[in-house]
Amino acid sequence: MILGQKIWRKAKKLIPGGTMLFSKNPDLFLPKKWPAYYYKAKGCMLWDLEKNKYIDISTMSVGACSLGYSNSKIDNEVIKKIKLGNMSSLNNAEEIILAEKLISIHPWAEMVRFARSGGEANAIAIRIARAATSKKKIAICGYHGWHDWYLSSNLNNSKNLENFLFPNVPIKGVPEDLKNSVFPFEYNNLVQLKKIISNHDIGIIKMEVERNDVPINNFLKEVRKICDEKKIILIFDECTSGFRKTFGGLHKFFKVNPDIAMFGKALGNGYAINAIIGKRSIMEHAKLSFISSTFWTERIGTVAALKTLELMFKIRSWELISKIGNSIKENWKKLADSHNINIIIKGLDALPNFNFLSDDNLYFKTYISQEMLKNKILAGNSVYVCINHNKTILNKYYDVLDKVFKKIKNCIDQKENIKSLLKSQVCISGIRSTK
Repeated sequence: MILGQKIWRKAKKLIPGGTMLFSKNPDLFLPKKWPAYYYKAKGCMLWDLEKNKYIDISTMSVGACSLGYSNSKIDNEVIKKIKLGNMSSLNNAEEIILAEKLISIHPWAEMVRFARSGGEANAIAIRIARAATSKKKIAICGYHGWHDWYLSSNLNNSKNLENFLFPNVPIKGVPEDLKNSVFPFEYNNLVQLKKIISNHDIGIIKMEVERNDVPINNFLKEVRKICDEKKIILIFDECTSGFRKTFGGLHKFFKVNPDIAMFGKALGNGYAINAIIGKRSIMEHAKLSFISSTFWTERIGTVAALKTLELMFKIRSWELISKIGNSIKENWKKLADSHNINIIIKGLDALPNFNFLSDDNLYFKTYISQEMLKNKILAGNSVYVCINHNKTILNKYYDVLDKVFKKIKNCIDQKENIKSLLKSQVCISGIRSTK
């Protein structure tokens, strides 16, 4: 057994759930075989605890490192500031510079709060919005973290979050008192949203600008129009989509401004920093509620974000990763067509994913990870693109995927059995995955 899996066995006894982030659960990829833990990361390369080197064409730390792992320019800036002291009894001035920078990128916004995780940022945004409106009920569309306010949607119906998280997401510990406070709606479904607003006196709409489906029939503009007419606060969760299609929020591309927006993941390129930006008339209500944390004041996150934004702007990283991701989509389609396999490709160009139109989708996904791992590639059926995913690396990936698709086609045609090809259990179904 590989060392990573030995430690994973121990982790499940010491850490509830095994990992701090569900998306890094090794059973989501290749049970009993996935390396699980890393020793070193650079560019889009990873070394496991036994110093085996892999190409990462999977999540790139769940989208946190679009400029590559351990970007030396960002690291050097952080190290320089660490030597001057990361924390003190006084505030760091970099947070003011970063606030000004984010507002300059998004002129509709006037005030900023910082946090260190996406879940925190979402909870802060909801607290501020609820402080600003007399209507406390929320309509949601998307994935917005783990806090009580969000998971309470499943108190009404255990399947409410199924489209955003995974089937039967556990919510033990979420107070029953929060029932009937949060209501999900489908993306592009204005009729459903209007019905929710009519039936539940909604005061806040929180949504991802785009995840897997593109807006149709001016969906985002219509949502904005409804919010204006009904005096509803509109929040865009851009923790994932931010800085991947534009320099800033994806909403800039669609020319629809929210009242509050959040950014995370790519903002610090691997360092913990999230931002909540918004209109002054709403953000100032934060002073009417207690929102505070010691480690929101540390220096590393803001310093990393400032350097990350500088580098992004210099190389126009959002254009690079979108171009790379679009080519990945094209090659997926080309390979699938060449083997007469039906797949559905979705997601932003910089966050592409695909699924097989088959009841064996999870088995095929597991097989991809298995065969890629044999070739020292970490991969599944989705990619968080980074600037280091160059043609040489991707061509090696496509060569392996071509062979994998050939085997999968044999299984579809019942010439081989996918279950007999797997050397591990099938991967578990995770966040935003399909069976």
